Amino acid sequence: MPDFKSIDQPFSNKINIDGTSYLYFGGTAYLGIPQNQDFIDLYIEGVKKFGLNNGTSRTNNIQQGIYDEAEKVAAARYGAEAALITSSGYLAAQLTVKALCRLGKVIYGPAAHPALWLVENQTKNLMLFRDWVAETIERINSSEEKTWVLVSNSMNNLVPEIYDFDFAKELSKDKNIILVVDDSHGIGVNNNGIGAIVNLPKQENIENVVVASMAKALGVDAGIILASDKMIDKLKKTNTFIGASPPSAAGLYAFIHAEQIYSKALNKLKNNMAMFEEALNLTWKHEWDFPVYLLGDVNFSQRLLQKQILISSFPYPNPTDKTLNRIVLSAWHEKEDIEKLIAAINF
Repeated sequence: MPDFKSIDQPFSNKINIDGTSYLYFGGTAYLGIPQNQDFIDLYIEGVKKFGLNNGTSRTNNIQQGIYDEAEKVAAARYGAEAALITSSGYLAAQLTVKALCRLGKVIYGPAAHPALWLVENQTKNLMLFRDWVAETIERINSSEEKTWVLVSNSMNNLVPEIYDFDFAKELSKDKNIILVVDDSHGIGVNNNGIGAIVNLPKQENIENVVVASMAKALGVDAGIILASDKMIDKLKKTNTFIGASPPSAAGLYAFIHAEQIYSKALNKLKNNMAMFEEALNLTWKHEWDFPVYLLGDVNFSQRLLQKQILISSFPYPNPTDKTLNRIVLSAWHEKEDIEKLIAAINF
């Protein structure tokens, strides 16, 4: 059996191991940015302009202006009043929940990502999202508690299932709701790349805060928080923000100038998805506009491996759990890659 855990090359649509070329349909590089030469060229420009990294606090008296610029670009691009960019999605989530959990009663959504946890094993909530919604509405509306902090993923990318947060409109108007949504797998892909923020409820008693990793679809080692001016200003005064170093300025330089690159890659991804779905008339579990397909057959990955095709196949969230077999499409896949995958499935 080839060693798939010691790969010494970049991930792409193809991976070469022990002289054999495998088509790769896994990971989270939905837009194929790590192998997008135009994006790489921008990143190199950024390295030449700003250097490799910046190990100083954002509150230092001497700063590079690109961080404020990137936050303004991100806020405008994703439809938020303001943005805050950190060195990772994990830090963005931790900074947010640690600051906001003090403001009200906290409720975690089903299978909330560990980056959102305040302590280890914070939540073992594995109930269905719709059941959690009904329970949450009843709990909040029947309580005398006035301020609530709801913490949830925007979607379960493993199943996959995109969550609908319109239920928040059913909560009593005299409740103050802070809705913290982790959109790491949706930003750059869902809703024409804007992500979950566009569908979150707009209501005076609801404060929406979106956190996300930029390392997946967007291809940048950084994290982002999208919220109101007031909320971002509050988060920038936290010890976590003050004490943390920012991400590489070079990556943010590429992000700022890559709007057309992202758009072109998203169109290619959508074409790949349409080709795949139309050819197979899929009954597998998947969500419209999201390039992940859950396979019910636990032996599927081995059958595809015999045809030199690698898919995402591992137990989650615990090593003893059932193996999840998923096909993940990316913009780095070419038409012939999709054709080979379809032929292998239909064999």
